[in-house]
Amino acid sequence: MYICSVMKDIRVIVSGGGTGGHIFPAVSIANAIKNLHPEAEILFVGAEGRMEMQRVPDAGYKIVGLPIEGFNRKNPLKNIRVLWKIMKCQQMARKIIRDFKPQVVVGVGGYASGPTLKTAAQMGIPTLIQEQNSYAGVTNKLLAKSAKKICVAYEGMERFFPAEKITMLGNPVRQSLLDANISREEAIKQFGLDPQRPTILIIGGSLGARTLNESVLQHLEEIRNSDAQIIWQTGKYYSKEIQQRLADQPKVDNLVVTDFISNMDAAYAAADIVVSRAGASSISELCLLGKPCILVPSPNVAEDHQTKNAMALSTKGAAILVRDAEASDVLIQLALSTVTDKEQLATLSQNILKLALPDSANKIALEVMKLIEE
Repeated sequence: MYICSVMKDIRVIVSGGGTGGHIFPAVSIANAIKNLHPEAEILFVGAEGRMEMQRVPDAGYKIVGLPIEGFNRKNPLKNIRVLWKIMKCQQMARKIIRDFKPQVVVGVGGYASGPTLKTAAQMGIPTLIQEQNSYAGVTNKLLAKSAKKICVAYEGMERFFPAEKITMLGNPVRQSLLDANISREEAIKQFGLDPQRPTILIIGGSLGARTLNESVLQHLEEIRNSDAQIIWQTGKYYSKEIQQRLADQPKVDNLVVTDFISNMDAAYAAADIVVSRAGASSISELCLLGKPCILVPSPNVAEDHQTKNAMALSTKGAAILVRDAEASDVLIQLALSTVTDKEQLATLSQNILKLALPDSANKIALEVMKLIEE
């Protein structure tokens, strides 16, 4: 057993964010460090104007924002400003690190992690990268050269990183999902639905997914006439438009529409199958919960990493993959037929459970402690 009680004055910077998929693991790792060492001081470094600037303080941690943004692939001339911002952020990161004096800096991906981890390594502070996807991003590939430890969630990551630095520990997920103690029947009743009917959960991430939303809107009649029922998270970005379009249609009684689901533990418990994008955090949650799923990778992500995430499951019979371009035609019909196929649901559940890597946050926190001790 690893003993951490002998260490005093633990200080760790956690950097990254941009999406829930980066923020949930970051907060989970921070919580795990605090569980190991309650006196530890943890400072987050995020990107100004991004989701982490609200979500991290909500979780009880202090965060400092950098004025960082990503490269513009469509208009290269705009990258002159981006390069200037990166240099400015590296200077800011140097001051943050000098003032806070961390023993380790952890990067979870997202714009802010680049200048923060690069500067920490230049200052001789050990860095740990937590790569969530099956296909490493450009920033993490560059940062890996100076990182002391790289924690990954998929096999075969030595394609991107030095093999001797890699440890496969999985992606931390929201602890509330794992601690949930709610039956399928209770969960379905929370959404005002019928426990006797097969249930599909459609989620497009915290902001929503246009393709998933259009797939539902174009097949309302099939949903209305089916034996199944659907819980549909539209995302706040699309909510107003969808409500207006639904107002022009006859009501679909077996469809619950919500812009955001706060009680995801109940939503997962209610679902017999989940339709989702293929972000790393979502996949990790589905694996740990053993949920049958249809994955529709977003095409609007760097290096098309969501397709690679989804293929890592679908090639093992652990998920069904539907391409974004095909989804509006085939997704709803496929979901409606699969949710009533108990044999296929059981196979998908068994196969996805085999890919689960439990207790990731605590294992990563232990790696952080080892770096401090070293």
